[in-house]
Amino acid sequence: MSETAARTLARMFERMSEVIEAEKDHLSELDGAIGDGDHGITMSIGFKAVTTALAGMNLETASPSDVMSTAASGFLDAVGASTGPLYATGFRRAAQALAGRDTLDLPACRDMLTAISEGIRDRGKAQRGDKTMLDVWLPAAEAATVAVANNLSRPAFWQAVETAAENGAAATATMIATKGRAARLRERSLGHADPGAVSAAALIKSIASLQP
Repeated sequence: MSETAARTLARMFERMSEVIEAEKDHLSELDGAIGDGDHGITMSIGFKAVTTALAGMNLETASPSDVMSTAASGFLDAVGASTGPLYATGFRRAAQALAGRDTLDLPACRDMLTAISEGIRDRGKAQRGDKTMLDVWLPAAEAATVAVANNLSRPAFWQAVETAAENGAAATATMIATKGRAARLRERSLGHADPGAVSAAALIKSIASLQP
């Protein structure tokens, strides 16, 4: 019996939580250079809360939209400030984008990535080049859109998305921060990758790794 789309998404969030947990100390170390030094801890708390919330769902009857809505609430309940509202808004937008869908074909994956990136952008009032997680999410969503337009295979689609994410995270080391606590450093933020971008790239890589 094939796995339901809701269960696939729940497994995706489990994998995201595992990756963040493994990278938690590294992310906080990155954040210590230009921020509060707690990004890894905050992300760990948020994604653990998501997996706990999803564990209480009936994934055989739930829709992909239900999973995203539950993930949004779980993250925000656990992380009320900082990245909490950003990811909660992104996941809520993804829930709207997946409403009425029961499969995760490539157009659905494209729409999910686009909705997450646009939700984060709108909630954070940031844009590409501000040295934030958007320097990963927006290029990844753009790569997904191009991949679908070019009728790429599923492996090629996720390879393109992952590459865009990795390149976006690396590029933040060459940017001057204009948002968040790192903005206080201005030019001194040069040479340091943005921890939110690095964690976003790790999340996208974890999603891609689950694709058949």
